[in-house]
Amino acid sequence: MMEAALPLRLSIPRSSGGSGSFSPLFQPFPKPTTVQLHPGSFGWVPAKLSLFHSRAVSEDRAEVEAEEATPQWKLDFLGADAGNREPQLEEEEEEDDELLPAEANDWCVRARRSALRSIEARGLAPSLQRMVSTPKKKKKKKASKKDLKKAEAELKRRKKQLAKSEEEKEDDDDDFDDDEDVIDDLQDMDDLELRVAQFADGMFDEKRQRNREAFVQKLSRFSTAPSNRSREVSLNRPIVQAHTADEVLALAAEVMADVAKGLSPSPLTPLNIATALHRIAKNMEAVSMMQTHRLGFARQRDMSMLVGMAMVALPECSPQGVSNIAWALSKIGGDLLYLPEMDRIADVAITKVQDFNAQNVANVAGAFASMRQSAPGLFSALAQRGAQIVQTFKEQELAQFLWGCACLNEWPHPLLDALDAIFPDNTTLQCHVYDATSSGPQTSVEETSGGEKDGNSARSLNFSRDQIGNIAWSYAVLGQMDRRFFLHIWRTLSQFEEQRLSDQYREDMMFASQVYLANQSLKLEYPHLGICLEGDLEEKITRAGKSKRFNQKTTSSFQKEVGRLLYNTGHEWIREYAVDGYTVDAVLVDEKLAFEIDGPTHFTRNLGTPLGHTALKRRYITAGGWKLVSLSLQEWDELQGEFEQLKYLRSILGLDVE
Repeated sequence: MMEAALPLRLSIPRSSGGSGSFSPLFQPFPKPTTVQLHPGSFGWVPAKLSLFHSRAVSEDRAEVEAEEATPQWKLDFLGADAGNREPQLEEEEEEDDELLPAEANDWCVRARRSALRSIEARGLAPSLQRMVSTPKKKKKKKASKKDLKKAEAELKRRKKQLAKSEEEKEDDDDDFDDDEDVIDDLQDMDDLELRVAQFADGMFDEKRQRNREAFVQKLSRFSTAPSNRSREVSLNRPIVQAHTADEVLALAAEVMADVAKGLSPSPLTPLNIATALHRIAKNMEAVSMMQTHRLGFARQRDMSMLVGMAMVALPECSPQGVSNIAWALSKIGGDLLYLPEMDRIADVAITKVQDFNAQNVANVAGAFASMRQSAPGLFSALAQRGAQIVQTFKEQELAQFLWGCACLNEWPHPLLDALDAIFPDNTTLQCHVYDATSSGPQTSVEETSGGEKDGNSARSLNFSRDQIGNIAWSYAVLGQMDRRFFLHIWRTLSQFEEQRLSDQYREDMMFASQVYLANQSLKLEYPHLGICLEGDLEEKITRAGKSKRFNQKTTSSFQKEVGRLLYNTGHEWIREYAVDGYTVDAVLVDEKLAFEIDGPTHFTRNLGTPLGHTALKRRYITAGGWKLVSLSLQEWDELQGEFEQLKYLRSILGLDVE
């Protein structure tokens, strides 16, 4: 019965005894299509081994397909080996179906996968992802040069369109400057900001530009907007009463922010702007703020905005306001900042010079001189105005204006002529000198030649010691020491024997050096006048004038470089040679050849013309019989290489080229 139930293709092996029995193992057929069967209680079924193997392979393939779309954080959770299953499975599928995949035997990975399914079923996958994965910071991608060029072209195109549509448009030069400012801003944008600026045909960028222009217009409408006197006074009072420069700037910044929000009319009138700048500079002077701190203060955004508003409001300022702004910028920026601003002040001051008083004339001249800012047209107009109001000048104003003209080597001939005309002789002038440091009466010595007879008609001038020194030095620089007014001043100075001079104070040394140089100029250029200082006073002035206590000479790298090449010329140069009160950089004593190496401090910063002290030194050394040759830094920078530099030195010095 059992044999009949078997398939025909299967045979039961016989034992040696002839009785039929089942073999414990069936031998597989060589053909791959043959299916092996095992007896069981439910009939003949396929072999158990083949069933499990095919199921494992199918499960592995499904898992591999799932892993292909598995996020990285899941692979990190399953373990480092779980993500590397795919290549291993492919290799095992190509081999004979004998071994299970490595993953099937990795109970740890299976346990993690089971836990992952449970976590996902409960909706906690995001929390697990935050725990497993570490967010990475994305670096901002800077805009490429290609994008910047596209943005620049697009902005120029839009600017041209706006220029056609708007009725009131600024000049083309101003538009080009605005475009360059916008392009500079785009260079600091990242890729996202650049794309936003280009979005919707540049709508957002145009809106930003319109807001900026509207803000500037709000701050600059001083002449057209009505003035609110109460607001102007309420702002002016705290500005004047502020004790520090920071307090003044904070007040101005607060008002600028209110104006930007819509405050109208603006309390920042030209008067308040000029007052704010003046108080900032005055508070800096009160605490003797260092120059580096002043420069840092000047570079603040609010301070730059305040100076810009001052330049816009300058035509509406009074002469006193123009004078205050010029003086303030000279104290804040020194000779390092505000070059274009001072040029604008010069242009506006020329148009208002006829309304200047003596104080305005002196302050503007002193501001330009301290900043080494040459303005020939302005100083010519100031000299004309000074001649018209010469009788209103006070001693300090007269000394300051003459000093300013001498510093920039500007000749105020109209004022000098007016002084000589007003004071033709000693009968019309009573000149006094006093010691400003003394606590007693300010008048100490008086020139009374002719003054006692006509004391009612003579004008009395009370000069301080330092004012006398400034005036004497100014006339020496200008080469006008044969003027009548200078003779009055110099004779007054000759009465100065009783005054004390000490080398312990800078003011004493500056006064002594000025008088010493003036006296030496009289000896060399005007010996026929016979008014040189004599006796103990000359000895005292000479000794103090030659002192180096407050006049230490520093050697720049430019001077060191030129000095090194001088020795290659084959001549014996003497460095730092003293010629009376001056020190020459290098000389050839036998040839009487003096060589001066002049850095930027010897010239005006805008035109490059020699300053007054440089011109006086050159004239003095030349009058002493020396052949003077000077070399500027600008000339030196144009030369390339030591060979060309050495050749140029030989040519200007008149030495034979070997």
